[in-house]
Amino acid sequence: MSAVALPHDVHGSGPHRVIVLHGWFGDRRAFAKAAPYLDGAAFTYAFPDYRGYGQARDLVGEYSIAEIAGDVVALADKLGWDEFSLVGHSMGGSVIQRVLLDAPGRVRKLVGVCPVPASGVPFDEQSWALFSGAADEPGNRRAIIDFTTGSRLPAAWLDEMVAGSLANSNVEAFRAYLPAWAHTDFHGEVVGNTTPVLVVAGGQDPALSADVMRATWLQWYPNAQLSVLADAGHYPADETPLALVATIERFLRD
Repeated sequence: MSAVALPHDVHGSGPHRVIVLHGWFGDRRAFAKAAPYLDGAAFTYAFPDYRGYGQARDLVGEYSIAEIAGDVVALADKLGWDEFSLVGHSMGGSVIQRVLLDAPGRVRKLVGVCPVPASGVPFDEQSWALFSGAADEPGNRRAIIDFTTGSRLPAAWLDEMVAGSLANSNVEAFRAYLPAWAHTDFHGEVVGNTTPVLVVAGGQDPALSADVMRATWLQWYPNAQLSVLADAGHYPADETPLALVATIERFLRD
């Protein structure tokens, strides 16, 4: 299936171009609480929707990591961005690494926010049942969000996140993206890549924890560094937006 330039929002007009990719539960509005604090004079940010999400909800596809990566490159081409950095949350963390490989020489820096490693994510039987049931069961979505944020956040916020995920994606795409990010393993292709990488982990995230990042990303990328946001779980853009923006932009400026 041919690549398409994804629907997107653009924030800022600065010379450093950045494409920001959302996670499994989000769409391009996943960074909405952080966006007002971005430095639009230094950076231009593009926030796309994946196929099956947001304004691309009715855009059919394979719903694979490679397909998203191809669509991201098509978006960069449409924007006229020969060079750009990438920020990817959760599932988007896998995608940014695929873009790095598929668009050699074009990616300046990578920022993974609670990112899925290029090896995918292992699941035990019970966890897989919880996650695979989330396409059809809102309660599963709520339990996942609660667990990955340390089971400590208000019920109203959990309900808001679940409602958003139900509204911003179609069930077919949501279901298909799970094995895409969980089971796609291309980490052998990234080992030794010298691109500057920042990995942001949430101190309250028991799933994609700082230890997981040290065992994967920091082992494979020689120029990788880790920043842990102690008060964030898996959704720093919602939980600690100011700290997330400061951390990302400090790295991108260096």
